[in-house]
Amino acid sequence: MVPHLITALTGPINELEQRILESMPAIERWFRLEWMEHTPPLYTSVDVRNAGFKLAPVDTNLFPGGWNNLTEEMLPLAVQAAMAAIEKICPEAKNLLLVPERHTRNTFYLMNVQRLMQIFTQAGLNVRLGTLDETIDKPTQLDLPDGGSLTLEPLIRTRHRLGLKDFDPCTILLNNDLSAGIPAVLENLHEQYLLPPLHAGWAVRRKSKHFHSYEEVAKKFAKLMGMDPWLINPLYAQCGQVDFAQGQGMECIQTQVDALITKVRRKYKEYGIQEKPFVVVKADAGTYGMGIMTVRDAAELNEIGRRTKNKMSVIKEGQPISEVIIQEGVLTNERVNDAVAEPVVYMLDRYVVGGFYRVHAERGVDENLNAPGAAFVPLAFAEPNHLPRPGVKPGASAPNRFYMYGVIARLAMLAASYELEATDPDAEVYD
Repeated sequence: MVPHLITALTGPINELEQRILESMPAIERWFRLEWMEHTPPLYTSVDVRNAGFKLAPVDTNLFPGGWNNLTEEMLPLAVQAAMAAIEKICPEAKNLLLVPERHTRNTFYLMNVQRLMQIFTQAGLNVRLGTLDETIDKPTQLDLPDGGSLTLEPLIRTRHRLGLKDFDPCTILLNNDLSAGIPAVLENLHEQYLLPPLHAGWAVRRKSKHFHSYEEVAKKFAKLMGMDPWLINPLYAQCGQVDFAQGQGMECIQTQVDALITKVRRKYKEYGIQEKPFVVVKADAGTYGMGIMTVRDAAELNEIGRRTKNKMSVIKEGQPISEVIIQEGVLTNERVNDAVAEPVVYMLDRYVVGGFYRVHAERGVDENLNAPGAAFVPLAFAEPNHLPRPGVKPGASAPNRFYMYGVIARLAMLAASYELEATDPDAEVYD
């Protein structure tokens, strides 16, 4: 089923859907040529927002959790994509070490780890879990809600290798976004593949760098399609040296919010859009929906309450926020059972393998849905074997809608590939 889109069925996104379907061979060839030049991240999830007049990624995660929200029907595709990824990296790979988040008592997160183990086991690897939690000094069993269990083991570091007792892996898969910094135990591994690389973690990565790369990709793609890149690209700005608790850097944020809202208002006028523009201010590093606020007018920043200041001061693992990205807000005009929803697309290697809707009954169309109270519905992604159907009326076919979402998500994944190349500390620099 296609979730209910509350915008008129003649909106620009339906025209975009039509154009994308008509250009499918050219689009797939374009991606193929890009992947000859660039390496996709091992796995990626992308939050997409469909305003009806604009369709854009708003967040790209290179250490995705939530694999447990994908349906069983999606697994064969994920396993095949995992096989393709491993073949490219280490064809003779036998052992895979999976390093999860340090504090892994959250059962939803543990179900995600179990699903990742299942995917890579079925791809032909022996998978074991090694934890960065130094309080775990012996194999420790964690029970899961479905009656299964996981065994966490302490990591063993030798000169250039990382493993477990009697387990020497060719590849180390990180499902830990390194928000708290890069642990010494993961550094200087010269004889093993560490995926994603350390500079993909939030200790180094910045959302503003990602969206700079995305802007480049969106312009290339828009040229191919003969369209305005704004329809798929959220405008953004960045501010550093920020401290919400002390009121530091607020002038920069106000100036940028004002300038961005003015730019968006101009685009709305150009397209005859009656909505009120807004922006989202969020931590430039970090995830889990923390450190995010919606701003509809720069004047609102003069009256921030203590609660909002506290919320905007720290992210995961208590890391302070000192840099923010100010991003054009993209409405989500999709509904699942009358609740606001947004699609999240999951990819392994360069393949879309599935996804789900993040649904939040208590949030508005211009708010962050990645918050307590969110639910996950695998709706239209539940049948991944549907190929697009050319000729079906735009907005009426789930496979067509999801092909379009998959294209946008792959553009974000390609941008992540550009971004990782640009920030690679080991890249050779040519003068």
